[in-house]
Amino acid sequence: MRDFLKGFRMFGQGLGILLRSPRLLLIGAVPAVLTTLLLLGGMILLVYQVDELAELVTPFADDWAEGVRTAVRLAAGVALFAAALVIGLISFSALTLAVGGPFYEHIAEKVEDGLGDTPADTDLSWGRLLWMGLRDGVRLVLRSLVFTVPLVVAGFVPVLGQTVVPVLLALVTAWFLALELVAVSFYRRGLDLRQRRALLARRRPLAIGLGLPASLLCAIPLAAIIAMPVAFVGGVLVAREVLRDTAATQG
Repeated sequence: MRDFLKGFRMFGQGLGILLRSPRLLLIGAVPAVLTTLLLLGGMILLVYQVDELAELVTPFADDWAEGVRTAVRLAAGVALFAAALVIGLISFSALTLAVGGPFYEHIAEKVEDGLGDTPADTDLSWGRLLWMGLRDGVRLVLRSLVFTVPLVVAGFVPVLGQTVVPVLLALVTAWFLALELVAVSFYRRGLDLRQRRALLARRRPLAIGLGLPASLLCAIPLAAIIAMPVAFVGGVLVAREVLRDTAATQG
């Protein structure tokens, strides 16, 4: 619980850092705005097409009684929308970090310069950041589906689906989002996704404490524009904490 609260505080510290430097907040908001518009457009399109998609995935219900068929397809539509929302939340940070790689590298550099103990300079071109962000983002989204799809399905189980499942879904989303939020700080130190995941797993409550408020705020339309750069700075703080703890353990 202590580590979880520490991660939550680091999210708040990210807000404090950006409020003291509004220019960094504006820089961090640019890629978040672009990604928000892209995903919002996709969700609006899904809402308009959800009936057709629900029919497409439930062909077995074509000959059922009208009331049962309607209920099944309504449930399928809700499940499709919920799955799209979860995937959107997880992929939001991956897309934002991929599109805004140079923006976030600049923010990470400024934040770490202010905190001291900066990493040795690593040459990360925009193209390399884009490639690493997209590659690792796709890997994380695919890995997250292994957990989120069964949870979305379990959400239709009475009682369990309205109590335990939402909590588990929030925790899973928070974990995968945190893996994205610390990415640039690990990239700057020459560490890949496998190393990032292994090191962060040692302080999982810390990561979830950062990812949970970020994921909940990113679910609110337009709030993600501010929440994303704040969460990213919090990710820099969490990454430094994890790496410092690892160095101390190895030392």
